[in-house]
Amino acid sequence: MAHIHLGEGSFPLVALVFWTLLGVGLISAVVYRIRKGGIETHQIALAGIGAAASFAIFQLNIPVWGGIHMNLTGLVGILAGPLLGALIALVVNIFSAALGHGAVGLLGANTLVNASEAIVAYYAFKTLLGMDWDVFPASAGAATLGLSAGAFLMGAIIVVSGVNGSALPRGDLAIAVGGLVGLNLGVAVVEGILTGFVLQFLASVRPDLVGLADRDTREGPTGVTA
Repeated sequence: MAHIHLGEGSFPLVALVFWTLLGVGLISAVVYRIRKGGIETHQIALAGIGAAASFAIFQLNIPVWGGIHMNLTGLVGILAGPLLGALIALVVNIFSAALGHGAVGLLGANTLVNASEAIVAYYAFKTLLGMDWDVFPASAGAATLGLSAGAFLMGAIIVVSGVNGSALPRGDLAIAVGGLVGLNLGVAVVEGILTGFVLQFLASVRPDLVGLADRDTREGPTGVTA
């Protein structure tokens, strides 16, 4: 949902290198964890479907205040998990940059933004399910939290980095970026509700994909019948 829509050379070189190194560090840690722990076959299938869906909807850009859109990273994170969710964010950003949707130099920064959305959404969803929330409010709330985290991180990256060629003082830049963040928070609520409907449907037909199979077993009847 959040994405830094700036052209090549928009960030100072120091900031560009810093965010790129952080992005590389995150992806390296994710790959290490996957190689060490392995992944299940159904997660690979979910990751492929999630990447395709995320990339497709990511290209539908609404030209408002630099561009806003949905990218389903909350949904992807909940279904595929935080590790594959981070890799999907990288893949979607690479293909999008190849099509001119986002600067190649900002791949590190944008991967950090979108990976954070998937990671936060996943852990928020698991936490809310552990508190016995129903699927719809848990998934909608978790996706909204994840997307909101990405929006704030996007704003922080822009303000901390500064924009080359901008005549705005840092304070005015923060105000302008704050408006963009606020707009993205509104979109986060819409995408969160959409995610809630999708997860509620999946829970009704394939509860194992949403991680509900174990909970349903635990909540089943345990009494002794005559």
